[in-house]
Amino acid sequence: MIWFFLFFSISGFCSILYEIVWLRLAMAQFGVTSALVSIVLSMFMAGLGLGSWLSGHLIRKYGESSSTPALRLYALTELLIGTSALLVPQELLWGRHLLEHAGFSSSIAYYLASGAWVALTLIPWCACMGATIPIAMLAIRRSFQRESSRSFSYLYLSNVSGAVVGALVPPLLIELHGFHWTLKVGAVLNGVLAVSAIVLSRTQPVAQRAATEAERLPSAPSKTGSRSTLALLFTTGLTSMGMEVVWIRQFTPYLGTMVYAFAAILGLYLAATFIGSRFYRLWSRTHRYEVQLTWACLGLFALLPLITADPRLDLHPALRLILGVAPFSGVLGFVTPMLVDRWSGGDPDHAGTAYAVNILGCILGPLLAGFGLLPLASEHWVLTLFAVPWLMLGAWPRWSSEPSDQAIPRRSLAPYAVLALAVVCVVLTRDFQVVYPNSRVLRDNTATVIATGEGMQKRLLVNGIGMTGLSPVTKIMAHLPLAFLDHPPHNALAICFGMGTSYRSLLSWGIPATAVELVPSVPKMFSYFHTDAQDILSSPLSHVVVDDGRRYLERSTEQYDVVTIDPPPPVEAAGSSLLYTKEFYTIIKGRLRSGGILQQWLPDGDDEVRAAVTRALVESFPYVRVFAYRQTWGYHFLASSQPIPQRSAEQLIQRMPAAAIRDMQEWSPPAGPERIFALVLSLEKTPEQVIAVSPQTPAMQDDRPVNEYFLLRSLRRGNNVTISAQLPTP
Repeated sequence: MIWFFLFFSISGFCSILYEIVWLRLAMAQFGVTSALVSIVLSMFMAGLGLGSWLSGHLIRKYGESSSTPALRLYALTELLIGTSALLVPQELLWGRHLLEHAGFSSSIAYYLASGAWVALTLIPWCACMGATIPIAMLAIRRSFQRESSRSFSYLYLSNVSGAVVGALVPPLLIELHGFHWTLKVGAVLNGVLAVSAIVLSRTQPVAQRAATEAERLPSAPSKTGSRSTLALLFTTGLTSMGMEVVWIRQFTPYLGTMVYAFAAILGLYLAATFIGSRFYRLWSRTHRYEVQLTWACLGLFALLPLITADPRLDLHPALRLILGVAPFSGVLGFVTPMLVDRWSGGDPDHAGTAYAVNILGCILGPLLAGFGLLPLASEHWVLTLFAVPWLMLGAWPRWSSEPSDQAIPRRSLAPYAVLALAVVCVVLTRDFQVVYPNSRVLRDNTATVIATGEGMQKRLLVNGIGMTGLSPVTKIMAHLPLAFLDHPPHNALAICFGMGTSYRSLLSWGIPATAVELVPSVPKMFSYFHTDAQDILSSPLSHVVVDDGRRYLERSTEQYDVVTIDPPPPVEAAGSSLLYTKEFYTIIKGRLRSGGILQQWLPDGDDEVRAAVTRALVESFPYVRVFAYRQTWGYHFLASSQPIPQRSAEQLIQRMPAAAIRDMQEWSPPAGPERIFALVLSLEKTPEQVIAVSPQTPAMQDDRPVNEYFLLRSLRRGNNVTISAQLPTP
């Protein structure tokens, strides 16, 4: 049996590795949107469920009479999975080229088409992953019949153990060698599994003797679960994955938006699931049915994040996450394999069906949470809603998974005490926006957005992370490139709306301007920050689009004189590198008029990040200029295919219309616009100077997101590494 544990530990590692990398590659090809992320994850899970159900069905129909060793079938699936590591990136690239030529102009049509392509790409390969458990259960039943009735939980336990490592190690591999190299590691491991399984299957005479001996043993018990078992499996999947969406919003104010924060949530969830599954394996040796309190505790533990994410509680960010997520995940790791074992009784077909039902819940949970509940209600009430079924199940045990011929256990007051504690938890806790009592809060399928503050202290927060404030630096992002143009501007594009300050400044030039923003609620906050927002939005020159900026540029045929980019802070934010890469700059070059200028804002990062972005720009554009802003705030990059004129501050002001000059000096009348420009020009650096601080760092590319993956280089420098983000003060 130890071989099966090793096989499925490595397989679990590879599955999470593929999920992480494929999601990121799909984002690079089709857009960084909630819709795309949901599509990719749903198709990944759909493939697992389909493969689990279909392989179980085929085993019931043909497996028992087949003479083919089950291990050889398992080897074939692992070989196919390893092949997918090499083919999926290419298939995603083909899909992108296909959609480019299709000429979709609307976001809805584009994402329907990209979703269909993602489904065609991922589902067949993920089905191979889902097929491995029923096939391995068949092998165990043939050779280790004593272990057959609990074989699913054994494989589940080993798979989760590998998945824990898969959540933590791939980010390190990506930092060292990039996404495609990391996929090759997965392919090699799958190949090793395939070869090992074939070699093991050649010990068939030994396996046959074990099977003959097993025939003299008592038959494995048949399934003992009722139909409610499948309902519980569906609900556990729906609850767990739906709650993960809520957890990300709840804990982002404390953990930040870096890939390591998301890896921490996933790793903790899987580690606690492993502990719960291990406890079930020990418990099931002497027990068959859980106590009523189990379900009540599952409901109570689902509410613990309400306590640990309450900003009024002073806790370390890591402790908030552990106490909030681990108890629920541990109980879930106990009940999920228990329910599948109960329903299947060791039968691969029944196990495949049960696991597929659980995965169906996993698919619908994030969709329900992200697109149905969170746009309508706070994280507090969405989490409460997910906990309600388990609290009710604890209070009314007749809804449990026991078969009808089993006596209902004697009632206990404990579940009702747990129910009372849950009510207290819901009533007394608050979401993080309690920190901002005088604020405006909007929610959508992407994020919770808060506008807060008064006067020049107004702030914009997305999922609790401060995005921007009212500052002249955002005005310079518009005025600097427009004033450097060698011809009068015709139009401009702003990628990332923020408070709308840069967009407002572009329009002050009296030209048509377009703004592209990923989070739907962000442009709706425009009027909170600027009193003239409604007039600006109603102008015929104004056009605001809710979309991924990169995909918008690919679909658009418009040519622009200036494109300004202000990616969300911090510079290490997950997914932000896609707005700094050579591939992105190639797209922009195709949308700039002759002599047009790209303005790229880079929040201050480490030497490697600055060098990577600068190198990407230099390798994409023949003319690049770099201006530091107040030494440590960040850098303005100007890039063009034509020479960028040398102009003094006075000459730049002379090229500005009167409305643009008034806009620029709006928040700094003592200094005046000429002095602001003079300060910026005085801090110019050459691109070579910026690259020289880290000359070995490669250019930022989709495959090498230098800014997002920084843990190992930080450790090498001896820096204190933290993934936490301070909760902003009001």
